Amino acid sequence: RVQLMESGGGSVQAGGSLRLACTVSGLSFTDAGNCVAWFRQAPGNAREGIARIRTLYGTKFYANSVLGRFTIDRDNAKNTVYLQMDSLKPEDTAMYYCAAVNCGTWENSRNYWGQGTQVTVSS
Repeated sequence: RVQLMESGGGSVQAGGSLRLACTVSGLSFTDAGNCVAWFRQAPGNAREGIARIRTLYGTKFYANSVLGRFTIDRDNAKNTVYLQMDSLKPEDTAMYYCAAVNCGTWENSRNYWGQGTQVTVSS
């Protein structure tokens, strides 16, 4: 069974940085067909996909809202996917989640969501 656990959230001022971590179990990072994505959901908004990575090759994709500010990466030895968030804005305030997804899409491939980690950016 695939499980994912997010960590690293917190409160920062605008312009600051945070690094989130997604620890994954039950999913092989050396399988070419596996991808992991970061999502976020602000109160009253739908959950949106913001970054995803194909874990074997490191191929990355970003939503326009975070392109140039956020960086997704992975450590295959630790089965962990990271999200480095720089130049944070108040509109980045949300609960952040990671999930296994169908590569090339934002579709949750295992129908599993972790507890998420809260990111709050103050102006």
